[in-house]
Amino acid sequence: MKSSAIRTLLSLFVCLSLPLALGAQNSQTTPSGSPRIKLATTTSTEQSGLLAYMLPVFEQKTGYKVDVIAVGTGASLKIAQNGDCDVVLVHARSLEDAFMAAGWGIERRDVMYNDFIILGPKSDPAGIRTLKNSKDSFSSLAAKKAVFVSRGDNSGTHVKEKDLWKLAGIVPSGAWYKEAGQGMSQVIIMAEQLGGYTLSDRATWLAVKNSAPRLSILFEGDKELLNPYGIIAVNPGKWPHVNAQGSKALMDFFTNAEGRALIESFKIGGDQCFFLL
Repeated sequence: MKSSAIRTLLSLFVCLSLPLALGAQNSQTTPSGSPRIKLATTTSTEQSGLLAYMLPVFEQKTGYKVDVIAVGTGASLKIAQNGDCDVVLVHARSLEDAFMAAGWGIERRDVMYNDFIILGPKSDPAGIRTLKNSKDSFSSLAAKKAVFVSRGDNSGTHVKEKDLWKLAGIVPSGAWYKEAGQGMSQVIIMAEQLGGYTLSDRATWLAVKNSAPRLSILFEGDKELLNPYGIIAVNPGKWPHVNAQGSKALMDFFTNAEGRALIESFKIGGDQCFFLL
């Protein structure tokens, strides 16, 4: 066979083989179902930088693209209940359990925890720095009518705050108690501007504390301030359009060895933000 004919056959072989090779390569990274996953989550996972740290690894590994909706826990679960996301990553166990009991979620897994802290002016006019527990701290805030900025948005932090007021036997009201209806970083800045106190998750505080130099951690370490996170797949039996394959892949990533190692290695200014459950 002449060399020109051989070259023609080789060219034809390459042209026919290349699409097959590319298809085989893409099959290793491109999901067989929808390539997009909608994740509704609390503001702390987004504002702390954890998702920006973890999700690119997941996306590169799996071929999925994650669309993040960062709101409070209550709003995240409402979005899921309406079938407008595929998976939620939140931190209010009572709300999570109610969500699962109603059948809106098909599976829940523990992921990680950090803790809540009480922030306030460094001068600490309510005198909570030396108190022994959260109950006494919240009682002192109310007794002194110290300005307190609440999330007021049914987020995981707001749910915890309400639990702590209840523990202290107090229904907060009056000019000193301000409900912001905002995310955690905005509430921290508002507390700083008003010379007031607030309850925050530690990760968001570490991420934004340079923007609130007049605030400091005044109370921490109480067992009541534990802050666990869970991830839940929305039930495709309720909403057939949800990306069940994608939500399982994301849940697996957050709870497998690779994802857990990323959670443990995520730090802000040298401080670890989240710990494994």
